[in-house]
Amino acid sequence: MSMHRREFLQLLAVAAAGGLALHNGGAEAARAGEAFYDLPRFGNVSLLHMTDCHAQLLPLRFREPSVNLGVGAMAGQAPHLVGEHLLKRFGIPPGSAEAHAFTCLDFTEAARNYGKVGGFAQLATLVKRLKASRPGALLLDGGDTWQGSATALWTRAQDMVDAAKLLGVDVMTLHWESTYGAERVKEVEEKDFAGRIDIVAQNVRTTDFEDPVFKPYVIREINRVPVAIIGQAFPYTPIANPRWLTPEWSFGIQEQSLQQAVEQARAEGAQVVVLLSHNGMDVDLKLASRVSGIDAIFGGHTHDGVPAPVVVANPGGRTLVTNAGSNGKFLGVMDFEVKDGRVADFRYRLLPVFADLLPADAEMAAFIQRVRAPFAGRLAEPLAHTEGLLYRRGNFNGSWDQLLLDALMAEKEAEIAFSPGFRWGTTLLPGETLTMEQLMDQTAITYPWTTVTRMTGAMIKTVLEDVCDNLFNPDPYYQQGGDMVRVGGLQYACEPGAAMGRRISDMRLDGKPLEADKLYTVAGWAPVAEEAREAGEPVWEVVARYLRGRGVVPLVTPTQPVLKGVAGNPGLI
Repeated sequence: MSMHRREFLQLLAVAAAGGLALHNGGAEAARAGEAFYDLPRFGNVSLLHMTDCHAQLLPLRFREPSVNLGVGAMAGQAPHLVGEHLLKRFGIPPGSAEAHAFTCLDFTEAARNYGKVGGFAQLATLVKRLKASRPGALLLDGGDTWQGSATALWTRAQDMVDAAKLLGVDVMTLHWESTYGAERVKEVEEKDFAGRIDIVAQNVRTTDFEDPVFKPYVIREINRVPVAIIGQAFPYTPIANPRWLTPEWSFGIQEQSLQQAVEQARAEGAQVVVLLSHNGMDVDLKLASRVSGIDAIFGGHTHDGVPAPVVVANPGGRTLVTNAGSNGKFLGVMDFEVKDGRVADFRYRLLPVFADLLPADAEMAAFIQRVRAPFAGRLAEPLAHTEGLLYRRGNFNGSWDQLLLDALMAEKEAEIAFSPGFRWGTTLLPGETLTMEQLMDQTAITYPWTTVTRMTGAMIKTVLEDVCDNLFNPDPYYQQGGDMVRVGGLQYACEPGAAMGRRISDMRLDGKPLEADKLYTVAGWAPVAEEAREAGEPVWEVVARYLRGRGVVPLVTPTQPVLKGVAGNPGLI
């Protein structure tokens, strides 16, 4: 007797409430997986989409945010919905497997019930299954694939380059890939990916003559339908990351050249045009309203797991805007019905990748074991035991970030610490052992140096205001980075909806107001300025030393700002 998807989701919720964990394994898990991923084929063109896996080859845990505030026109709109607000908007049953995938509600208990997510061996199984049921389907990779783990850093991304080929990626675009340097990116494109994977980025050009660095788009035929995939790399790479790593490349949103690429692809016969984007979802939504002729945007960068597309009207019709989460936790499936040279209808699912519901692909599993083997000892080194949940994602802080801040302040004898608002990084449950691998999951970048700086109170406020504007500027085109810089030792208030330069107030250190002209000792890491290269020891060495000296990480409560003007905002639990 077959089981329909809706019935299966109801069964999962009941089972979890009764204490039945999915990861018990065996035939029941296999049968459950078959039902969960039974996605009927629709139409004649299918595109699979993954993004922001951040080099995570193994199954993991990743807690979705409890704070993802939208401001201005984006207040209360996807992707700025969290917890029960997101469940209600998209009709997801509370307590279900999908509720766990898309929200942070009851995270620790749900994570133990539903098991880990992602993993390239499990993802490979799902990709093969979907490609088999959808002849000609392409796998699109939205970027941030080569960075985020120790093995990616130590192999200069070779593990992920080879994994992408084995997974069957067809087309990709870029962001963190560029932090390996322009020469390394072009080496992969011209050697490893030649004839296998196309890198597309219409908005990356040389700084001298504005020549294209990558193909702006490719046209692939799916079931006799020409499909154009245009690439959009992260437009603010030289601002958010070190400019000296790609000194001869310019980026930007490049609306006009994007419109030209769309029109050129249509002129060449494309009946479907999609944008493979690393803009971030708010930027994609604005872009979709201003550029005509794009059928769908497959977005990344902001790590938003959005269950259904947002339909955006523009002068040429409409564009579907999607975002497929992060860490290999989701796989987007877009099915188009193309008739008379245009998209007539569509179906979309953002599938959570539950590791216990998908058997590991044998070839990918063997590859992962082989590529990790030389580093096994270093990765497995135990550093401490955590008594509380360690997570990162959220607009202002996470317990993992707080741990990094505490380590910086203690080891560098600083009054205040800053840590970048990175969205990537895996989650640990209470009672688990924190290893060097998990520390590297939070810190594995090519510019990991620590800094100690003397800063005035006025300068500290300027830094906070600047980063806050990058996050909460009401014009998405001015949102240029990650989440808010994480702050240790300093308490402050924040009004996200206030004007630029007026969001930060009531800054206090040990309960006393910060003085504008007084100098304070501030520790940090990940400097983007070239003059800060090799400024101090890598951050993972600092934090590892801190952890080894303690052995236990007690319950960490992240320092959060006092928020103003956000009462009732559905981007806040």
